[in-house]
Amino acid sequence: MNAITIVIGSICVLVIAYRFYGIFFTNKVLKINDSEPTPAHELNDGKDYVPTNKWVAFGHHFAAIAAAGPLVGPILAAQFGYLPGLLWLLIGAVIGGAVHDAVVLFASMKKKGKSLSEVARDELGPVAGFCTGLAMLFIITITMAGLSMVVINALVDNSWGTFAVGITIPIAILVGIAYKFTGNLKLTSTVGFILLMVGVFIGPSIQGTALGDLLTLNATQLSIILPVYAFFAAALPVWLLLAPRDYLSSFMKIGVFIALIIGVFFVNPVIEFPAVTEFVNGGGPVIAGPVWPFISITIACGAISGFHAFVGSGTTPKMLNKWSDIRPIGFGAMLVESLVGVMALIAATALHPGDYFAINSTPEVFSTLGMEVVNLPQLEEEIGMDLEGRTGGAVTLAVGMSYIFAKIPWFYNLASYFYQFVIMFEAVFILTAIDAGTRVARYLIQDFFGNFYKPLKKVDWLPGSIFASALACFAWGYLLFSGDIGSIWVLFGVSNQLMATIGLVIGTTVVLKIADKRWYALTCLVPLVYLYATVNAGAFWMIKNVYWNTEAKGFSMLNGILSVIMLVLGLIVVIFAIKKWIELWKHPRFNQPATMKQTV
Repeated sequence: MNAITIVIGSICVLVIAYRFYGIFFTNKVLKINDSEPTPAHELNDGKDYVPTNKWVAFGHHFAAIAAAGPLVGPILAAQFGYLPGLLWLLIGAVIGGAVHDAVVLFASMKKKGKSLSEVARDELGPVAGFCTGLAMLFIITITMAGLSMVVINALVDNSWGTFAVGITIPIAILVGIAYKFTGNLKLTSTVGFILLMVGVFIGPSIQGTALGDLLTLNATQLSIILPVYAFFAAALPVWLLLAPRDYLSSFMKIGVFIALIIGVFFVNPVIEFPAVTEFVNGGGPVIAGPVWPFISITIACGAISGFHAFVGSGTTPKMLNKWSDIRPIGFGAMLVESLVGVMALIAATALHPGDYFAINSTPEVFSTLGMEVVNLPQLEEEIGMDLEGRTGGAVTLAVGMSYIFAKIPWFYNLASYFYQFVIMFEAVFILTAIDAGTRVARYLIQDFFGNFYKPLKKVDWLPGSIFASALACFAWGYLLFSGDIGSIWVLFGVSNQLMATIGLVIGTTVVLKIADKRWYALTCLVPLVYLYATVNAGAFWMIKNVYWNTEAKGFSMLNGILSVIMLVLGLIVVIFAIKKWIELWKHPRFNQPATMKQTV
């Protein structure tokens, strides 16, 4: 199998889905109507509610939803072979992810841009709304730990990478200050990007120096540094660090994957992996469980992601200029993210399986697999780093992309720079999600505890901001410090997919309220049933075999307790939803002639 075949086939599937299913879902099921004003027009305040150009809104939405998930998930899931991941990325995105993102965006806009927990409260009652809000708080905390684990495994004992990533912090602050005082976006963006490139290229010169020794950090040190950094990022003004980092990383993400697509068409690498591997029944060194349910949990973002609900019921519904913009932004951005996931899967499976498993498992575990490395020694020499045992996905993506780019003749001697650039690219994008996610967690904590102490609800109250930021960082920092990528990423996947389940629960409710035909609810109900079964199967497997198994590497009573709490919260929401669905299903409008039907 050649990579070009997969890329062309995937693009065709996604384009056809957007053209036909996207139109059906938005026009027939959601019945969007551009004659109605959107919340951006109705509540235009010049700050949060602002009618925005379709493509500008698309850029914001895509940058917000496409963090590390579509990069790391497909890399880890490659242990099952290229076919399971490819099928889930395409089918999951079309049937599940795009529908989820579009219907959550629509539901939030119908409620004047409210968050998903507030929509759940309006549609299903206060108990379901409270459970949704609490689940969101758990999920954002676990997400931060999962994403940070990826950064740590990429930067352990990597002074060059640590320097390249670390230098982005003062660069982002410089860009933020320069733009605030000059207003010249083009100049500040250009200078920021040039400085980022300089950081990568001067990285080798610090190796072996006092600065290089200082930046050669182990996993424990990085597990402390990242939450401390996130505390300041969440507490600082948004224009000073978060916004410029988000802006610069968006350019990097688009540029890197355009370059990767061009590289695949130029080199046309052979997919070295088989369609399925021996680990489809479980026992793999990366993810211990079987291909189902874990393919749909390991690959969350890129196929369907509950994290998107934070964005789809947050900033984006306050920006759309027309209701018809839901299709390119809600439905279309998810399909683009699916393509990003496909490219990451290609980068991983273009490596020889022995090389892949040597990177993604510890040397002790790899020695038991009966595999031999093939190209890894040469790649280590070209990159200038030991690559074995660097689990987490980020290193594999960097190696895979470097492997493809280095096959282009005039790039042959630049493998080390490609590797460190991709590491920086991944880490910067992940840190952007950590910045934003920790800030969201801070808001959720202030809102939740503000019910008991009213001043906490004021997001501009400095003591409250400091308390909430510290609590958020401590919570996910503890999970990060005590976990490993296998257990933390699966915990993230379960919680994230549970959030997507809740989004589809709300979507099913909304569709039943407005649909002309009952069966239109199947657009949300089918992926909901599959995902809910998957989440519960995956969570119970992890609780039984890992979290509450004292002999397992990922043994953690806390992770097991968190899993149980999230499953209970999800079950409560589903029970209240079923009660509401039965009521809506019996509505007399479904039995009226089409000309007499009215929306509820």
